[in-house]
Amino acid sequence: MDPKPTNLRDKKKEATAYALAEASFRLALERGMDGFIVEDVVRQAGYSRRTFANYFSCKEEAVAAYFIGSSSNEDAKLQFAGLPPDATPLDALYSLLKLQFTSEFLFKLRQFVSLANQYPTLEPYILNVLRRLQTAAQEVLEQFSQGRYADGYTHLLAGAVYGAFVPILDGRLNVLLPGESQDVRPDAISFDQYLNSMFAYLRNGF
Repeated sequence: MDPKPTNLRDKKKEATAYALAEASFRLALERGMDGFIVEDVVRQAGYSRRTFANYFSCKEEAVAAYFIGSSSNEDAKLQFAGLPPDATPLDALYSLLKLQFTSEFLFKLRQFVSLANQYPTLEPYILNVLRRLQTAAQEVLEQFSQGRYADGYTHLLAGAVYGAFVPILDGRLNVLLPGESQDVRPDAISFDQYLNSMFAYLRNGF
């Protein structure tokens, strides 16, 4: 049986889910979580309420889904192709983070955290977004390491790194996101500085 139709169906499903999630996130930013309902989402995205229900249980889940699957494992594999033969999983993870956490993605993710601070119904979904990103990274790292490291190593590595992003996003650490001006917060360090210092700790010990 030709696998292409299934692949096309999967791509269509992904596109539908993303359109609904994007519309939900846009409405959340424009109106706040209390300012729109699911009918507004489907009207803006061009789908039916029944279609929405096939993908999401509520608008909060749809808003969070905007960030899930934002990075492609296939893109990650292409990124890893440029690493030297003696590259470690830590090198691979650094490369993957550079691919995932673009300035646009980080800015929108911080907007999401800000929304969650205003609307507690979103709070449970923040950890879900980071967990999904972490899980995707861990799976790619396992493929990259090909059994060369002990069981659990890639889990520990991905958990440590992705957990370090939470205090940036909620504002507890004074770190500028890519594209932010230091004129606003002159004592803040850049995102690249934070990323490099975090990986220096991981490479050299705390």
